[in-house]
Amino acid sequence: MILNKRIPLKYWLNLVKWDFAIVTVFSFVMYFLQDFLVRINIPITVGGFLGTAIALLLSFKLAQSYDRWWEARKIWGAIVNDSRTLLLQVKHFLAPENIAVVKTIGNRQIAWCYATCSHLRGQDTHKLVQPLVSEMEWEELKHKPHMPVALLDLNSGDISALHKSGVINDFQHIQIDNTLVRLTSSLGKAERIKNTVFPTTYRVILHFFIYIFLIVLSIPLAELLEFAEIPLLIGISLPFFLLEKIAFTIQDPFDNHPTDTPMTDISQNIEKNIRQLLDEEIPEFESKASFYIL
Repeated sequence: MILNKRIPLKYWLNLVKWDFAIVTVFSFVMYFLQDFLVRINIPITVGGFLGTAIALLLSFKLAQSYDRWWEARKIWGAIVNDSRTLLLQVKHFLAPENIAVVKTIGNRQIAWCYATCSHLRGQDTHKLVQPLVSEMEWEELKHKPHMPVALLDLNSGDISALHKSGVINDFQHIQIDNTLVRLTSSLGKAERIKNTVFPTTYRVILHFFIYIFLIVLSIPLAELLEFAEIPLLIGISLPFFLLEKIAFTIQDPFDNHPTDTPMTDISQNIEKNIRQLLDEEIPEFESKASFYIL
């Protein structure tokens, strides 16, 4: 997630460097074609109309991409709330002599957050989980292809065992089970965003018509402004390409881009909260001096 800091110019240039190069080349080509080979008369209003239509399509694309990004952020907000709720419930529903069980469930929930983060990014989940579970549990978990579901299964199994042994009553069991259900639901919602690809054809067509718009606009500009057409056309193209690139990067909020949902940072904050509830030392995480967090 991009923070409220100064964003380096290099970041903006990296987003549009290839489009910037292409527009610069064809601006020179169109200028010399118009000046030395053939004159084509196209009213500037045609370019203006086409630019307005593309701006509307671009705004729709940006809105849809932002909806996906915002939904992902709301999902992780719910994960924060349910992680705290789970520990509060387990801590206060169980008697003090069951503190070992509370810590085990707390460590598993921390592991679940990190595992979910890595799972959504397509990274290895095992190295983050192993330090947070016992050796016996690790032997069971290390062969599981879906680590977040396996961790939820262990926590659910422990809660069921506590209920059967009479440590928690029916009401308490239902309350904790509802929290685990919400965590499972959040996992499924995040996976839905991850696995639902934004229609590629929409982006390709929009990108194509931005170039058509610039070509159509370059013809009347060559007549009106002569050589000034080239920097003006480049300047007009940059907002279109920047907005299109921003819409493209935020449409997939789990792909390790600077604009992504900061799952690692959120998971670290969850760990701090859980450690506090367990009366353990709160870890300090290294902060990177950058304009975004992941």
